[in-house]
Amino acid sequence: MPVRLREKFQKEIVPALMQEFKFTSIMQVPRLTKIVVNVGVGEAVQNSKALDAAVGDITTITGQKPVITKARKSIASFKLREGMPIGVMVTLRSERMYDFYDRLVHLALPRIRDFRGVSRRSFDGRGNYSLGLREQIVFPDIDYDKIDKLRGLEVVIVTTATDDAQAYALLKRLGMPFRD
Repeated sequence: MPVRLREKFQKEIVPALMQEFKFTSIMQVPRLTKIVVNVGVGEAVQNSKALDAAVGDITTITGQKPVITKARKSIASFKLREGMPIGVMVTLRSERMYDFYDRLVHLALPRIRDFRGVSRRSFDGRGNYSLGLREQIVFPDIDYDKIDKLRGLEVVIVTTATDDAQAYALLKRLGMPFRD
């Protein structure tokens, strides 16, 4: 499946973007660099099993073992100390990145209830796109009976685009369902 998306990028999207933005070199065309999937597990402070469940879910969704993120500073009101594990994160590149993107766009996003498309305002001004999902069960890989709790996850798509217009054109051609 990821090979199909990469071939489509090379054969169809690169020439279309070169024509649209009047690029003189193929190297100027924006491309996906990486996709970062992040899950904050706030209840890991009291329940260490929650972190293991989040690691299992993210491994199933992405096909790659995530890194456990730790708190940078202590916050007394949250009973949080510096260095405590509070989340999981995975960075996807090359084949796994294209595979995840394909499953996100064609399988996960259409399964969201009352889905009308993703917002165009989630670009950061430098060509990167952030997307938040409220629950991990939108991915068909997750077995609903085996999850302990619904957790949200954040997906950041990093591109080589210099501005939001180029990144929007790239993601639109790669199949991202933007609402107009």
